[in-house]
Amino acid sequence: MKYSITGSNLQIANVEIGSGEELVTNAGAMVYTSGNVQMESKMEGGFMSGLKRSFSGSSMFLVKFRTTSGSGTVGIAGRAPGKIIDLNIGDGSWICQKSSFLGSENTVNIDIAFQKKLGSMVFGGEGLILQKLSGNGLAFAHACGDLVQMDLKAGEMVKVSTSHVVAWQEGVKYDISSSGGVKNALFSGEGLFVTTLTGPGRVILQSMTLGDLAMSLYPYMPSSS
Repeated sequence: MKYSITGSNLQIANVEIGSGEELVTNAGAMVYTSGNVQMESKMEGGFMSGLKRSFSGSSMFLVKFRTTSGSGTVGIAGRAPGKIIDLNIGDGSWICQKSSFLGSENTVNIDIAFQKKLGSMVFGGEGLILQKLSGNGLAFAHACGDLVQMDLKAGEMVKVSTSHVVAWQEGVKYDISSSGGVKNALFSGEGLFVTTLTGPGRVILQSMTLGDLAMSLYPYMPSSS
């Protein structure tokens, strides 16, 4: 499956699907298709699988795209300013923040993953339920802001501000740690805890969360007063 990602902070993944290939996306992700592309909405895996996807921020019904003849193109995008990242699921499973899944080949499995520690669930910023992408093939994830990728060696750790983790390979250890005392918690703007990611594996971080974007725009929203 060929593709290109175009744009800067309002990106589109332009995915070329050939005869016999199939692109699966979240509901509402499609921006455009070529004229020979056919679309079908389906509750993949049945009701329980659809329900689990909805808990992880994805849609119960997935949308499948295939061509009626030859090759065709489908453009998909996120719903907020940000970046699209391509993930090779064949290199190993990925754990992603809620609602980040955009689309994939039909050989990729979309499931839910749970935080294993209460502290990470409450203070890590990612919540109890995450998305897990497994199987084989190409997947696309979307997140607000700009993205940075890091390849962590075994035992190498990076500390991340709460909620700024987009995705990490399943072998990466996800936890929380203290931000360094009460003074740091009160005046650094980072709170009591930061997220820690320990290798080996690749992690993807974002410069701005959707919540931060919403808060920055809130003072400028019109009001009835």
